[in-house]
Amino acid sequence: MTGDEGLDRAAIEGIVRTFFGAFTSGADHIARLDALRQVFLPEAVIVRTCGGVPAVYGVDSFIAPRRKLLSDGTLTGFREWELRGHTEIFGDIAHHFCSYAKAGVQNGAAFTGRGMKTIQFVRMPTGWRISAVAWDDERDGLAIDPDWVI
Repeated sequence: MTGDEGLDRAAIEGIVRTFFGAFTSGADHIARLDALRQVFLPEAVIVRTCGGVPAVYGVDSFIAPRRKLLSDGTLTGFREWELRGHTEIFGDIAHHFCSYAKAGVQNGAAFTGRGMKTIQFVRMPTGWRISAVAWDDERDGLAIDPDWVI
């Protein structure tokens, strides 16, 4: 790994941490959600599949409902974290593929879940930014390969 690649990898890992950290309940959840705007391209595309008709979001339409859930008491004790992932970099593009887990209490009911996320990056003059995110969650008939959990 070259010095530049090490710096690129560290920058991308920082963005991945910012992304996952944004979805954590707590007093500073608004600041963490606002930090997402700094790591996304304004035109980024975010897609949730999860077995139904894919939901496609822009940056603001992705952040707004999550801000509401974390602010109005509907979702408490929530956090989402990466289990295992890897990053591939080629020039000014990169891709991070990972398994993740989530846990919390929604409308008084505790829940847990796991899934896979893909995050695409591009290098801009101001640094690496997320250009796209897509995810799918485990469900009946779809489970994460055990090699992706730890």
